[in-house]
Amino acid sequence: MTTCPELRFRLPDGSEAATRVHTLLNAGYAGRNQADVAAHVAELAELGVPAPAATPALYAVAPYLAQQTGEVPAQHGRTSGEAEWALVITGPEPHDVLLTAACDHTDRALEVHGVAWSKNAGPDVLASTAWRLTEVADRLDELTLRAWVGDTPIQDGTLAELLPPAYWLDFLREHDLYAPGVVLLSGTIPMVSGVDQFADRWRVALGDPARGAASELEYRVRRLPEFGEK
Repeated sequence: MTTCPELRFRLPDGSEAATRVHTLLNAGYAGRNQADVAAHVAELAELGVPAPAATPALYAVAPYLAQQTGEVPAQHGRTSGEAEWALVITGPEPHDVLLTAACDHTDRALEVHGVAWSKNAGPDVLASTAWRLTEVADRLDELTLRAWVGDTPIQDGTLAELLPPAYWLDFLREHDLYAPGVVLLSGTIPMVSGVDQFADRWRVALGDPARGAASELEYRVRRLPEFGEK
């Protein structure tokens, strides 16, 4: 019998919230401007990444891949993260929906064969701090989303670039998926051109400028040993 992973979060008031993840979902192609998304899909198609059947897309991911960890194992050198926010449902609405920083670590070599496959080849790393969604609901578009590879900035934007949490909460309700233990990642924002994403360390920060606060995570990428085929 598989045990669902437990995630625990520290909240601004000093309390803790926890849930056992039974459903993990990754949004993709989830920019608020879907014309820009269509252009991005076309660019990826030229690189061999298969286009989704529809946008925005949603991918089911194995629940055990929801992790709060400081280390991500990788089978080769072409894996990288994506700065995202995550919704974590810990109980009934509205006060038990949490918002936290997340990083979808993706196998880029596998991505050209199937996006869903690539998302199941690496963990979704989540921060250990979070806010209740109700606490930041009045300024969601002002929240910042940033990522660094090593010490180099690679992503820098705001939540205004992505479909809002309300969109995905409505989706969960419509599909009878709204329940404690559901975690949904937002999809990501563009990367800075020319920065090498295949680094050995990733850091993501979801910032609240109005309060001078942030939900942050950081992990290193550890290459697994390679053994020649016999």
